[in-house]
Amino acid sequence: MNNLERLQLEAKGITLSPEELSIYLAEEGITNPNAEYDASSSTAKRIIYAASLAVLNSVANNPSLMKSYKQDDISVSDFADSLQNRIDQLERKLRSMAINQSETGSNTFMLFSR
Repeated sequence: MNNLERLQLEAKGITLSPEELSIYLAEEGITNPNAEYDASSSTAKRIIYAASLAVLNSVANNPSLMKSYKQDDISVSDFADSLQNRIDQLERKLRSMAINQSETGSNTFMLFSR
């Protein structure tokens, strides 16, 4: 699986062309979206989550999607709230990954030392 396919998995249900998704990956630092995705790398995971967060933020910037829909007996409402909840989830996940899964070492320091 390559990086582009992994981002498509994360942004499932959002229809964007591979070229558009490649731009999101490039903005996060992946110059070759067809390179192999390394699932064991927390850096690669952070990049995919950050790119999917950018995709969701782009969707959230489209006001025509923020209305409620009703078709036949099915209604889709509160899309904006659900989208914002997912954005908040991804932001929390990215913050926790940056703290808990750092590949470069500890993010803590000692202010006072004896």
